[in-house]
Amino acid sequence: MPVGDHIGVTEQGHKELVAVEDGFRESAASWETLMTGLRGRGLTTAPKLAVGDGAMGFWAALSKIYPETDHQRCWVHKTANVLSKLPKSVQPRVKADLHDIWMAETRDEAHKAFDRTLKRF
Repeated sequence: MPVGDHIGVTEQGHKELVAVEDGFRESAASWETLMTGLRGRGLTTAPKLAVGDGAMGFWAALSKIYPETDHQRCWVHKTANVLSKLPKSVQPRVKADLHDIWMAETRDEAHKAFDRTLKRF
């Protein structure tokens, strides 16, 4: 059975399970139901940032229910998507390079890591 969940992060960096919904689908309507439920239970201040995979339903619902929330693709999912398109022989090196990019301390360091990857391949 599919399950949808929301995990929140406090200002102190602690993760907390906010919602779990069984029988969940990736549709905008399913995500909207979950988010509307969160609003009804007190999450009236929009989250500052939402991180999720490429499921379009999630982003559509988020834009409707919490339009002021910033969006960020999940790097774990994005990395898996990128690696699935590459030959197995280069996947370990590209995975390490992607990790260097998304774990960079600054935007400038991320750009430098990205440029190194482009030169390598």
